[in-house]
Amino acid sequence: KKMKRRDLIKLAGGVAVAGTGISTLTACGNSPPNIKRKKEGVQRVVVVGAGSGGIATAQAIKKTAPEIEVIIVERNTDYTTCYASNWVLNDTVTIEDITFDYKTLQTKHNISVLQGEATGIDADNKIVHIKDADSLEYDRLVVSPGISFRWDDIEGLDESTTEVIPHAWKAGKQTEILKQQIDAMPDDGTFVMRAPTTPFRCPPGPYERVSLVANYFKKNKPNAKIIILDAKNKFSKMKKFKKGWATNYGYGTDDSMIEWISLDDGGEVKSIDPKTKVITTTEGEKIKADVINYIPTQKASVTAEKMGLVDQTGWCPIHASTFESKLVANVHVLGDASMSSTPKSAFSAGTQATVCGAAIVDLLKGKEPNASPMLFNQCFSLIAYDYGISVLGAYQVVDNKIKRTGGGLFPVDGKYAQEADSARAWYDNITATLFK
Repeated sequence: KKMKRRDLIKLAGGVAVAGTGISTLTACGNSPPNIKRKKEGVQRVVVVGAGSGGIATAQAIKKTAPEIEVIIVERNTDYTTCYASNWVLNDTVTIEDITFDYKTLQTKHNISVLQGEATGIDADNKIVHIKDADSLEYDRLVVSPGISFRWDDIEGLDESTTEVIPHAWKAGKQTEILKQQIDAMPDDGTFVMRAPTTPFRCPPGPYERVSLVANYFKKNKPNAKIIILDAKNKFSKMKKFKKGWATNYGYGTDDSMIEWISLDDGGEVKSIDPKTKVITTTEGEKIKADVINYIPTQKASVTAEKMGLVDQTGWCPIHASTFESKLVANVHVLGDASMSSTPKSAFSAGTQATVCGAAIVDLLKGKEPNASPMLFNQCFSLIAYDYGISVLGAYQVVDNKIKRTGGGLFPVDGKYAQEADSARAWYDNITATLFK
């Protein structure tokens, strides 16, 4: 069914996550691991991963059932959002603008954060193990660990080469490396991106990145060239992106700054020499680049693998109405690591968190969770500072499967500057909700 955008936004308002605060627990040095038991009569949920999905789940649980103890386990002291990280590349924001710590959340709700790394679980006894810290007993465990990369489908690259050939698909240092390389590129240089196979984090992300690199080049290096080597024949918001590229960067003409090479046209990469920056395609073509942004094929985080939550696909199968793992009881997986029909995006993670949090509260109270919850997604992309596009989707769980029920591409009225403003407003809203 077709749904009007304002109707979807009204529905999405019902799944907005509430603000929260965090109190801090200190990891126990290098002492032998003990088990931090629950207090008698108190139910405990442990959340692994303090990104958008993990924090939003903690918020949803505490908002509905403040008596439940919630502990977030996170190995990092701060969080750089992958969403909006492309905006660093055309100087719209700095890396500091998109980096948040958890300190400002401490006083708002009784949620604890343990800085540490989850290393595995004892599912039978409901224990999650933490490196160099006490293990934690739980009633329910939420795992929102993000992604890892597959390096077995490319010759010449691995984790050790990412400082030379950055992926920048985990924001922070990688984003800074890519930005430095773009700034230092010759004025008539060539930037080559490899766009990955599906599924992967943020489906429109590679094409927004190319757009904003082109936006930077247009102002600073107008003779530069961009080549996208794509492992697919189509991509998210393709018509909207191509129209935006035509409007802003001459796409489809002899003077186009951007060239997109699909899988069928020879876009699959076989190998990369990180020293010479020569790319070889599976058809034998060699391309010399000044800057290479290789976005690897992806899978669920190794944290999820250590916990036994990943199947042969490389992702975590879940029950759609609760996000409980199909492989390990009493453990819920959401966000990018989960095998969900909704896109792997921050917006999706937030609505998944609302569904998952409500289900956990119901299960802990002995109630049946909602069997047909609704979920939503909206992904904004900037093609230039004042030129934005988005995709909006509504979903519902039917017979334990997530089915798309409506949505569309925007804007429909040509108001691209307004859409760009909406993208920035959305970012300010989600980060304020999660981190401020």
